[in-house]
Amino acid sequence: MSDEKKNGTLTPQKQEAIRNIQRAPEVYTIASACTRMPYVICDPDTFDDEVLVYMKLEDAQNAAKALAAKKEPVSLVKVENKQLLRFFSNLYAMGVNCVVIGQGLESEISLQLSEIVHRADTEELPEGKIRVENPELVLTALYLMQKTQRLHQGEGESEVKQLQEEVMAHFSRGRYIVAFEADKGVPLLKDKKEDSYQPVFTDVLEFQKFNRENRFRTAVIPAEKIPDLLAPETKGVVINPMSVNLQLQIHKKKRE
Repeated sequence: MSDEKKNGTLTPQKQEAIRNIQRAPEVYTIASACTRMPYVICDPDTFDDEVLVYMKLEDAQNAAKALAAKKEPVSLVKVENKQLLRFFSNLYAMGVNCVVIGQGLESEISLQLSEIVHRADTEELPEGKIRVENPELVLTALYLMQKTQRLHQGEGESEVKQLQEEVMAHFSRGRYIVAFEADKGVPLLKDKKEDSYQPVFTDVLEFQKFNRENRFRTAVIPAEKIPDLLAPETKGVVINPMSVNLQLQIHKKKRE
């Protein structure tokens, strides 16, 4: 994570907040039960896309209870000190740009993600190494899934429709990690209705969650080529099945 020498332009309050995070044995974040990912919020004033972090368990529990009272299904996740760098680094792939420490407390402070952890720009990567990420798609999918669970309460129908359109637009502009197994081809996953979907992954971390047994190899495929890979029996693709688990109705192109 960023150290004090790199934080020369930060306010004393921000520098202290970063030091407190670095020294903490653990911190707590709020996760969405809909996505199994950190709960995301868009600040109405700054339009920052934020996640919430608390230094004390009791404060995190109170924040989770307040969200649950608003019918937001959430849970708490403990992030140990040795996991902090990975946790904050992974927020880049989610499209998050801001971390709010202690929201609702007197000590509340907002930190830009880049103030907490530095990540190399694409042009700084070693020769031959590429970064496959789709942060705009992931972020929009997280908001969509968080909103979708409120539909049964008669809320947010127009917002959900708009987010669905944005998801498809972002998907069409991306490139994705596709898994395949030697002699077996691409895996297919079935939902509760027994419909088949082909998994695709927005980034390496999401693929690693799926490939815990190291059975699969990968290929990086642009969105416009994915329909050509679909088996005839599939209903479409499922984005990041181990987390956001978002199904998209995409069909194999018919040959003329």
